[in-house]
Amino acid sequence: MTGYEDITIRLDDAARYAREIPQFDTDNMLSLRDAYEIQRASIARRLERGERRVGLKMGFTSRAKMVQMGLSDVIWGRLTDAMQLEEGANVERSRFVHPRVEPELAFLLKKPLAGNVTGAEALAAVEAIAPALEVIDSRYRDFKFTLPEVIADNASSSGFVVGGWHSASTDFSNLGLVMSIDGRAVQIGSTAALLGDPLRSLVAAARVSAAAGEPLQAGWIVLAGGATPAEWIHPGQHIAMRMQGLGSVGFQLV
Repeated sequence: MTGYEDITIRLDDAARYAREIPQFDTDNMLSLRDAYEIQRASIARRLERGERRVGLKMGFTSRAKMVQMGLSDVIWGRLTDAMQLEEGANVERSRFVHPRVEPELAFLLKKPLAGNVTGAEALAAVEAIAPALEVIDSRYRDFKFTLPEVIADNASSSGFVVGGWHSASTDFSNLGLVMSIDGRAVQIGSTAALLGDPLRSLVAAARVSAAAGEPLQAGWIVLAGGATPAEWIHPGQHIAMRMQGLGSVGFQLV
């Protein structure tokens, strides 16, 4: 990648200080490969400031969304420890630009997982599973962006909350879930929306992360993707998600 150092700094500052920036790929010239390189370089700046890499998030894990966006594969972003929010805590609205939230299934890995693996191999690397919420937050002005711009912006990932961990022996292929705001159900879905089975998302995560030279590591968290459309969130709201057999997870936006 050449010529994108300024964009890397602008995206990093936008996420760090929760401020909007204008689109930079208005001519649709940015390749997906360069977009991921911008993402990598932007996250590297965070690591240089002392943040620690803790995992990976998957995006566009809905087949319908892939078709809508003209994609043949998922997209992904990197997770750091500074992005993890405490379950049940008060979360400051000021840390976000355009926050939305979506329900997820989280995997905790007990050993490295890399390359083209089978579902059985992926499952054998899982220590535990948990219900989770991801706060996605595009940093672009007026919430307008191209697909490469989304990828460069760390696939819009901004924060995540993980609930209690449960045995990976639980059948998580088709767990019902309800996401609510202030006690009112706003999204109802199932983990089966994640590529038909969340395990396929983990298999994809192993492949794309290894291709980027950053194979999944023991102790990392993998967010399998949004199981329903995202919901806008506002100060004063309590956001929660209950997943069949795995309990609930939530936080308050203040």
